[in-house]
Amino acid sequence: MKAEQLKYRLNLIKYITIGLLTILLVKLAVVQLFNNDSYQTQAKENSIRLVAIKAPRGEIYTSDGKVMAANELVYNLSLNSLGIENREQITQRLVEMLKDDYPEITAEAIEEKMDIQKYRLFELVTIVRDIPWDLVVKLEENRHELPGVTITVEPLRYYPQGALAGHILGYIHSISAEEIAAQPAGQEYDINSLIGKSGIEKQYESYLRGVDGARRVEVDAKGHPVQELVTLEPQSGDNIYMTINSELQQVLQKSMERVLLQLQTEYPKAKVGSAVVINVKTGEILAMHSAPDMYPDDWKGNISNDRAAYYYPQGSYDPMNPGAAMNRAIQVTYPPGSTFKPITGMAALEKGAMNTLNEYVTCTGNYWIAPYIRCWQVHGNVNYYSAMAGSCNSYFQEMGRRAGKDEIIKVANEFGLGSKTGIDIPHEVSGLLPTPEWKKEINALLIDKKYDNLRAELEKKYDNLEASAADEKQLEKLAQQKKNEQARLEAQYKIDYNFDTNWQAFDTFNMSIGQGNNDFTVIQMANYAAAIANGGNLMKPHLVSKITDSKGNLIKEFKPQVIRITDVSSLTIAETKRAMLAVTQPKGTAHYLFSHFPSEIGVAAKTGTAQTGRVGDNTIKEFHGTFIAFAPYDDPQIAFAGVIEYGQSGSGSAGYVARDVFEQYFGIKDHLNEETASEMSIRYGE
Repeated sequence: MKAEQLKYRLNLIKYITIGLLTILLVKLAVVQLFNNDSYQTQAKENSIRLVAIKAPRGEIYTSDGKVMAANELVYNLSLNSLGIENREQITQRLVEMLKDDYPEITAEAIEEKMDIQKYRLFELVTIVRDIPWDLVVKLEENRHELPGVTITVEPLRYYPQGALAGHILGYIHSISAEEIAAQPAGQEYDINSLIGKSGIEKQYESYLRGVDGARRVEVDAKGHPVQELVTLEPQSGDNIYMTINSELQQVLQKSMERVLLQLQTEYPKAKVGSAVVINVKTGEILAMHSAPDMYPDDWKGNISNDRAAYYYPQGSYDPMNPGAAMNRAIQVTYPPGSTFKPITGMAALEKGAMNTLNEYVTCTGNYWIAPYIRCWQVHGNVNYYSAMAGSCNSYFQEMGRRAGKDEIIKVANEFGLGSKTGIDIPHEVSGLLPTPEWKKEINALLIDKKYDNLRAELEKKYDNLEASAADEKQLEKLAQQKKNEQARLEAQYKIDYNFDTNWQAFDTFNMSIGQGNNDFTVIQMANYAAAIANGGNLMKPHLVSKITDSKGNLIKEFKPQVIRITDVSSLTIAETKRAMLAVTQPKGTAHYLFSHFPSEIGVAAKTGTAQTGRVGDNTIKEFHGTFIAFAPYDDPQIAFAGVIEYGQSGSGSAGYVARDVFEQYFGIKDHLNEETASEMSIRYGE
């Protein structure tokens, strides 16, 4: 190569290099002079993490100051998907380390959680809440194998009283994607949030949840914290004060447990009960229980298979394994049995169907009009008071006949039976107060479905016969047979339709003694008893008396609300109260329960033995025990309603629970500080 060519090429490289350096310097100058602020901001943002600080939920108290729901700091196991190169391998290792303590945490479960949050990868995904300290240590010791696995500390709900008032309190659980989407503006939940799912926790979620805070933390290139920049403190949720009295609640639950265990020695199906105690003047719920118990602490994290089976048994309903998830005081309906008889009595009085209150009806053991529904014993001559005391079916069927269905339905509706009470916890059901319109609507559908199937079967039958017919003559014969069968079928359809869709006399007789299609919740029965006790004011039951902020400042107070003043005369109600008092006096079906009460604490009550109405049950031997009561008779303060499934009789089952609660309330016996010997002897036939 010639010297001139070499020199030319070197100069070319030099000029190119100078040109590139010049461009680079110009670019650096532009960045420094014009984009300096922007790039510095981006650099800082890349090194800053926003860490959420969960707000403690508001606490829940009883009316006498006992803490029912509080918060404690716990360790949570979370996963940060950012910066993880081999998530599958890390997930498998994590599952292996958790398998002894948390067998339900599988790789699929973790991936499902991660997938839900795929559009919010900058947030931690909570895998397990409230892990024990030894697991925290184990995870920290193996941190080099678990990049992205993080231990966080946050407040978590706990329930210091265990199962006490569990169904009332409800529970919290992980929020679903659907619930996040449904939240109104201003309530910013994330996928790691716990939210009220039932009871007070759900009903008052907007007050209890609080407002989350946040920390701005500067981290190094490896994501390790360097310094804390700014902290926005969380705001605790508001506190709820219930109307529940903790002592009455304890007595109610202890008594229910004791009675169920005693009953099971003779009636193995008696595993379920529910009861409500209500202030008759204000509608405040003083105690409410549904057995089997519900433990709110079970639901905070990943519920185990055993506990899931306890709450939600697989298969169709089994009285021997009934499940504990539902609050049976508001979510399950029952035939009231003879506890409905005060309604029939008031209807007869309002209609003027009794010639006098002392008019006698003769009970011979069966009602004298078809279908001749029996009475549980021969009562002889009874009037309103003795018939109520002895729970005479014949008397109240006759009063039902005289009053008529319309008056009975009107009075029952006035006292709230078959309608939601509006109590301030979710999932209350309506129950059923049967009417002629309801019967026609429901039975018309059933009859039509039945006969549509019969018509289809008839068509199929003759299609097959005609297909195998030998000749035209046989076809003509089959056509005539088909026509005749169709005519008979349609004639029977008209008979059945007319009978089953129209109200019959026996419907009135059954309704008048609390059977037939009557189906009410325990809270409805308690409120009905309370309305009789207070002279006809149907109150709105409620479980919360006030809400305060975390510093004790009053936010909201709940006053008594009257749903309606019943359109039943004060004289009718007064005489019905007097008749119910006779139930606990000599010869009354509940006398033995309250005979030791002081005279100034008279108890008015009504016992009930209700056919279960369940397919497969023995209609002669299997009954639910129902019971309503209020006291003191002269100036009522509290009312009770209870049902024990397969309890056989009201006085022999739920009546014992009412007795214990009333003894505690009126200071007759302290059930919390002394053992109560079982005095139960099952009695039949109210």
